Order: sequence, then structure tokens, then C-alpha cells
Amino acid sequence: MAASGEPGRQWQEEVAAVVVVGSCMTDLVSLSSRLPKPGETIHGHKFFIGFGGKGANQCIQAARLGAKTSMVCKVGKDSFGNDYIENLKQNGISTEFTHQTKDAATGAASIIVNNEGQNIIVIVAGANLLLNTEDLREAASVISRAKVMICQLEINPATSLEALTMARSSGVKTLFNPAPAIADLAPQFYTLSDVFCCNESEGAGDSFVGALAFYMAYYPNLSLEEMLKRSNFIAAVSVQAAGTQSSYPYKKDLPFHLF
Repeated sequence: MAASGEPGRQWQEEVAAVVVVGSCMTDLVSLSSRLPKPGETIHGHKFFIGFGGKGANQCIQAARLGAKTSMVCKVGKDSFGNDYIENLKQNGISTEFTHQTKDAATGAASIIVNNEGQNIIVIVAGANLLLNTEDLREAASVISRAKVMICQLEINPATSLEALTMARSSGVKTLFNPAPAIADLAPQFYTLSDVFCCNESEGAGDSFVGALAFYMAYYPNLSLEEMLKRSNFIAAVSVQAAGTQSSYPYKKDLPFHLF
């Protein structure tokens, strides 16, 4: 079931230039003075819930720079999923192909961070792993009309590969972020990617990828070197604020020369 909501008709008329096929994760973050030992319960001093997942992070950064975006993803039919869809809408992202399923919970990451910034993380991908061929076929019209499509590896790799194949067959530029890294990456990922962008960080790295997709879509005449410089500048801005998506800058807050 697609969660298109009221904005759906508007988005049918306005084609997304940047389409992301990828993940949505709810971050459950606990801050404590130190990390617990096995079997130990300790007190923390702060807890918050954030929006994460490499796919959605990248989509939101592109949207905040002014890109018309669409998110092809799957969340659970639960409160986290409902909140995530609302988060995408508030960032101006089309949720026409943001699906909800009863068969798995919304992807979640349980994160504990100590005073030194060290962390331990457990990720349960949940509904992300259920994004499938049928979902991609439903989204074929938006993928085929995009200028740039982004994929990562927080969903089933076979789904990412199929999305890249669909985009390439329609002449859409492909930006592939092979993270989290896997040992036996199929060679087709290399041949189907116009830009193969390696990074593991879920923050500055995702801001960088989202910004790069924006420039590829809206400033195609820039050299790749210039696109990379501008994307790196935007990612550097993001690390100066707290949080993941909450740290991503808007176009209005960035220097004029970037645009």
C-alpha cells in the first residue's frame, strides 16, 4: 500500500529529478557516560528518537538543496512508519512510492553513545528488506523520468541492482553508494553505476551523496571535480550541527556561490 496522501496529485504533475531507492531507519539513541559491559544495566542521561537510514538521509539532503525528490522505500504499518512518512512529507519529498507493510516493523537502529563519542549500534532492517521487484515496477514511471537515481545497500542488494538496471535502461544517471559494505558485491554494480561513491558514515557521508545527486541533476554542466568540491562543502557544514537529518543544511542557509 502506497502512502501517497493528499500531495499525490501535485507530484504526478511535477516529476522528481532525484529518486532514491533505499532505506528508512528510526534511530533510538541513548547517551550515557560510558558504554555498558555485557550483562550490565547502566543509567543514561539523555534519550531521543531521530530519523535515519542512508536512503532517506540522502533524499532529505537533496530536497533541502531544492531538488524535487521521490523516495521509493518500505516502512512498517506502525507508529514509527507513520512518523517517517510525515517526516518525508515535511521535507517536501514525494511519498507516492513509500510503502507500508504489516509483515515487518519499520527499520530501527538502537544506538548507545558515551561521553567520548564512541558508540555501539544494533540495526534491525525490518521492512527495508521487503522492498521488492513489484514495488520497483510500481515506481517505474518515476524512476524512468528522473535525472538521477540513488541506491545503497541497506535494502536487499538484489533490489538495488534491479533499480540500477531500470534507471540505466531509461538513460537515468545512477549514483551508487555501496554502504554498508558487503564482501561479495556483484560486478554488475560497477558497470551500472555512473558514479560509484564509497563511504560508510551515516551523516556527513549521506549529506555528501545527497548534495552530489542534487548537482548531477540540476548542474550537469559543472565538472565532476567542482560538484565534488561543493558537495564536500555542504557535508562539512552538516557536521557542525547536532543529529543526522537535523544537521543537514537548507539552500537558504548556504553561501550563494554554491548555486
